[in-house]
Amino acid sequence: MHPLLNIAVTAARKAGDIIVRNLDRVDRLTVKAKEHNDFVSQVDRLAEEEIIYTIRKAHPDHAILAEESGAHPGSSEFQWIIDPLDGTTNFLHGFPVFSVSIAVKHRGRLEHAVVYDPLRQELFTASRGGGAQLDDKRIRVSQQKTLEGTLIGTGFPFRENQNLELYMRMFEVMARQTAGLRRAGSAAQDLAYVAAGRLDGFWEMDLKPWDIAAGVLLIQEAGGLVGHFDGTLGVPEDGDILVGGEKVFKAMAEEFKQLQTVR
Repeated sequence: MHPLLNIAVTAARKAGDIIVRNLDRVDRLTVKAKEHNDFVSQVDRLAEEEIIYTIRKAHPDHAILAEESGAHPGSSEFQWIIDPLDGTTNFLHGFPVFSVSIAVKHRGRLEHAVVYDPLRQELFTASRGGGAQLDDKRIRVSQQKTLEGTLIGTGFPFRENQNLELYMRMFEVMARQTAGLRRAGSAAQDLAYVAAGRLDGFWEMDLKPWDIAAGVLLIQEAGGLVGHFDGTLGVPEDGDILVGGEKVFKAMAEEFKQLQTVR
């Protein structure tokens, strides 16, 4: 394991321990609304602080972009992208789907990724050129050739400024052509599941860099495609992301391109 990936794994596990230890005291946590339907708890902050401490202890010169505390400048060409608790709303309700997401960029290119599920203790990891793993076993995206029979992940729009009308049209198209749609509530975990072939594809609107950075590399290293709703490849800066195995990605993009609307 690459030394930087090893640090990311250590940090993710420590954050996961904090999250699990606080599961039975959710009713006593301080919770604040960052915006409509977007919450942050003490646990988010504690987990993030632990991750940053672990990184800074080994590499005090590295830059960090963290969901709760924002940008931490550094003098090196490395940047860590952190979501300490992806699925806070689930956590606050005791719904058992949430994850820790950590990615490392070098000169703007994703190099290492970790998504950790602290409840199931499943560890998804990837390093550029080294493939993607689940608990040290190689994983690959699904090889589904059409939308028929697929299981697709998604995330419902929950912010006031998101285009619900467009989303519902996309949802209808996918619901009519697939075996099922799933909205679990942790985009990082959904992306990891695509990399592992548990989901055949995934789409969501308006995700942030910390939601997707680790998952993007996992999927790419597992042989999948990452891109925009129109099928253009690349990590979307606007956060409207589409991922999947090659055939499913292209089939979803073909359907989405036909939905004419202005965002």
